[in-house]
Amino acid sequence: MADVTKLLFLRHLRGTPTTWVRFQKRGRLSKEGTGQSFWYRPLVAVLSEVPVDDRELPLLFHARTADFADVTVQATVTYRIADPALAAARLDFSVDPYRGGARARPLDQIATLLTELAQQPALDLLTRLPLAEALTSAIAQVRETVAAALSDDARLGDIGVAVVSARVVAIRPEPELERSLQTPTREAVQQDADKATYARRAQAVERERAIAENELQNKIELARREQRLVEQKGANDRRKAELSAAAELVLAQGRAEKDRALAAAHADRVRAVGAAEAEAETARLAAYRELPPAVLQALALRELAGRLPEIDQLTITPDLLTGVLARLGGGSR
Repeated sequence: MADVTKLLFLRHLRGTPTTWVRFQKRGRLSKEGTGQSFWYRPLVAVLSEVPVDDRELPLLFHARTADFADVTVQATVTYRIADPALAAARLDFSVDPYRGGARARPLDQIATLLTELAQQPALDLLTRLPLAEALTSAIAQVRETVAAALSDDARLGDIGVAVVSARVVAIRPEPELERSLQTPTREAVQQDADKATYARRAQAVERERAIAENELQNKIELARREQRLVEQKGANDRRKAELSAAAELVLAQGRAEKDRALAAAHADRVRAVGAAEAEAETARLAAYRELPPAVLQALALRELAGRLPEIDQLTITPDLLTGVLARLGGGSR
């Protein structure tokens, strides 16, 4: 909107680069164009202000597909006023010369016309398409159909409006129907997620099994090594026992040899002593053989007396003495 400044009974209008302004004075054209700036008298001035920049018009309308499903089409149309002089002549773009405010709403008229022109070909196209195709591949068709219909429409050219582009943002069914249509996809995604979960669990189980097998192999290896250690220890113990037994055997054999040598020496000694005693006894007997019997008896008594126990008192009776003397006397004869 142009900027209008008041100075006494005059007004000053300062436009913008994107606003086309027409100034008529007493029915005659004084100025027109973009970026205008001039003084004027409000009582005799007629002003028109037309925006020439690109404008976005969002569209939202309902349609029905071939299988009687309601869908919502969300689109955007970009347009501009290519011929502002024609637009100012066909539509009311006049402004208040005192305050600079617009007296009508011509842009709403253009928006209504564009909405109707874009909606009709989209409805005709969606009516011939089933819901699945309308939701998947109809966006490009609707966009091309709407753009073609708007660019070829004569009514837009009559008011100086040119369509820059038409875009279809989305085609969506009703919320309940959309949830129903999303169910297979959600189920498929859930199945994929379950498969991934199962695969992850299977992988975890496989890893746990590998770990358990590794631990079992380690235990088996440790048991095998322990068995080898026990066997080696037994062999060492047996070898040690064998060596100890051999040493003891050698020691025993040495002791036996020593004992045998000692026994032989003792036997020799005993034999020598026995032989000496036998020779002495033989010599003694030979000596005794030449002695008279009385001497032998005396020697016998002496030997016997040496072997008798100690006698503190001895009582000799006359009978005993008589007998002994008698024997002694008889022996002397």
